[in-house]
Amino acid sequence: MTEAGKPKYFSLMEQLKEDILSGRIAPGEKLPSENELSEAHSLSRHTVRKALGILAQEGYVESQHGKGTFCSENMRHVKKSKNIAVVTTYISDYIFPRLIQGIDNILSDKGYSIILKNTGNSRQKEARCLEELLQKDIDGLIIEPSKSQMLCRHRNLYQSLEKYEIPYIFIQGIYTEMKDKPHILMDDAQGGYQVTKYLLELGHRKIAGIFKADDIQGIERHKGYVQALQEMGVPYNPDDVIWFHTEDRRAKPGMMAKLMVESGRLPEGIVCYNDQIAVQVMEALESMGLDIPGDISITGYDNSLYAQRGSGITTIAHPQERLGEMAAELILEKINGIPEEESRVERLIQPEIIVRGSCREK
Repeated sequence: MTEAGKPKYFSLMEQLKEDILSGRIAPGEKLPSENELSEAHSLSRHTVRKALGILAQEGYVESQHGKGTFCSENMRHVKKSKNIAVVTTYISDYIFPRLIQGIDNILSDKGYSIILKNTGNSRQKEARCLEELLQKDIDGLIIEPSKSQMLCRHRNLYQSLEKYEIPYIFIQGIYTEMKDKPHILMDDAQGGYQVTKYLLELGHRKIAGIFKADDIQGIERHKGYVQALQEMGVPYNPDDVIWFHTEDRRAKPGMMAKLMVESGRLPEGIVCYNDQIAVQVMEALESMGLDIPGDISITGYDNSLYAQRGSGITTIAHPQERLGEMAAELILEKINGIPEEESRVERLIQPEIIVRGSCREK
């Protein structure tokens, strides 16, 4: 017993725990050996081993066979850092400046700082981002998944976040096998449905679609496109659909639209994955002497600055800043342990069509 009436092993355990919590012993750092602790504190090795055993049971230390005892990496996340990580596919893209502004509106007011990273919509880069963040002090993570239509190859990293009790939420998309995780999405199927239905209501029947294959947004917008055609009794023709991937997004949509025209398959309207693709397609068709909307109607998605130039592009509104605010509100709920059933954050954003000058009645 010590002078304070506590068992000697308990006093040593408390001292080592205090050293860990104060940062004097850092996560991943090797502790002194049993012999060194025994000599330094004038204790038997049995007493030292008992103290270390309690710390191991509570998750403060980890023993590595043949190497010694190390401060657990879990301790990296014990203290509240007031840092929230935000990982997006692109930082320079037209959606994300406003998205980040919305996140910052909420988090800065609550005293949080943002650690910002982007993946370029690469799954390898996403994995590297997560590995880096697991080595930093963060209280939560807001992430837009990369190539969300494909299976996640690094679920172990998300499981590590859960192990360290770091809450995370998905925005814009979600991996199919992780749909039970917290997320906020646009109703992209409804958005694709609305723009396709609008073209149908203008009298167009031969309507092509250009969609992104490796993100769930593209799959959902295509689903809405198909639904609208079916409701109007217009047969779905797979030859009228162009699929592209992240790597060929800057060239394939415009090139394939040109080939469609050159082969004599000029559609009456085209539903584009987003505004960037709509502009690319419009420029490609106009370079062939076609008039938009005189010869063909075009729709976009996201209501970006691209869609607001000149006579504008008929598109779907994207509440960029509001989505950021919702994401920040949801991650704060998760950090504060608010149960799912008590959440006040909407999880599915309903689309709204904005009609501009890129479409005309047939």
